[in-house]
Amino acid sequence: MASANVLNLNDSNFDSEINKGATPILVVFWAPWCVPCRMIAPVLDKIADATAGKAVVAKVNVDEAPGVASRFRVSSIPTLLFFKNGEVHGQVVGLQSEADLMAQLNALM
Repeated sequence: MASANVLNLNDSNFDSEINKGATPILVVFWAPWCVPCRMIAPVLDKIADATAGKAVVAKVNVDEAPGVASRFRVSSIPTLLFFKNGEVHGQVVGLQSEADLMAQLNALM
């Protein structure tokens, strides 16, 4: 079951959500047909619940938001970008451990 704390972003709401303030945002670029994306989803849900109010976890479906995916040159999924103050502060591609993702997110908090 997906966490209610995960924000869904698309081409129309991406910029307004990313530029809202100083709260760190972990954005995963994914697609429903991507097996590694489905494997990392429970980890991201757990991180979203653990950091609620301190950070945001957001998803961008690359099939539904090709503009955003293209803008950030996403060529492999899952691609995870770490934002703060509207700027990218880190990027990882592929499956990542919860500990590694939390460490990168905590560094921005």
